[in-house]
Amino acid sequence: MFKKFASEALGLSDIGVIVPASDYDKVDADDYLFNEDGEKIFFLIKSKKDEYCFTNYGLIHVDGDSAVSSKRTIKRYDYVTHHFSNVMIETAGTIDMDVELKFTIGDGTVFSIDVRKNFIESVKDIYKALITIGKMQRRDEMARENAMHSLNAVASMYKINTVTSEDALTQHYNAILNTLNTTMLERFHRRDFSPVFERYIHN
Repeated sequence: MFKKFASEALGLSDIGVIVPASDYDKVDADDYLFNEDGEKIFFLIKSKKDEYCFTNYGLIHVDGDSAVSSKRTIKRYDYVTHHFSNVMIETAGTIDMDVELKFTIGDGTVFSIDVRKNFIESVKDIYKALITIGKMQRRDEMARENAMHSLNAVASMYKINTVTSEDALTQHYNAILNTLNTTMLERFHRRDFSPVFERYIHN
C-alpha cells in the first residue's frame, strides 16, 4: 500500500518519455502509419503501457492493457474528423517527477498523459501545436458553415420555372455542387497539418 502511494505521489506509476525522431522506426505505432498516403510521425510519447503518436494526419494511440501484457489496442483519431479542445499542461509539483499534457479530442475523448518533467520543453512544443491545430479546425468549421449559408443564398436566387431547359438545370446543379465540394472538402476540410508540426516541434 505504501509503495503504491509513494509511486503515485512521486509520479512514477506510468510516466512517459519523448521518443526522438531517430527512434520512430522502433515504436509500435510506426506499423500503423499510412505511409502510402504520405503519413509520418512528428511527435511521440511512450510510457510502459502506451504510445501517443502524433502524425501529420492524426493521433494514433497504442493502448496497452498493462505494462506486462503484450496485448495492444490501436485507436486512431484523424484530425479531419476529430478536433482538439481544452489543451493544457499541468506542471510538476515540488515532489512530482512528471508533467501532464491534457486535451480533449473529438466528441469528448479526454487524454491526460504523464511525461517526465525533464521533457517539459518538448511538451510545450506539442502544446503549441495542438492549440494551433484546434484553432485551425474551428476556423475551418466556421468556413464550412459560411459556405452552406452562401449556397442557400444562391439557391434562393434561382427559380425552377425560370430555367430554360433540363440541360441548363443540370449544368447549374453540377456547377454549384462542384464548387461546394471544392470549398468544403479541399479548402476547408484540412487533413494534413504538417506545416503546424514543422513550425513548433523541435525534437
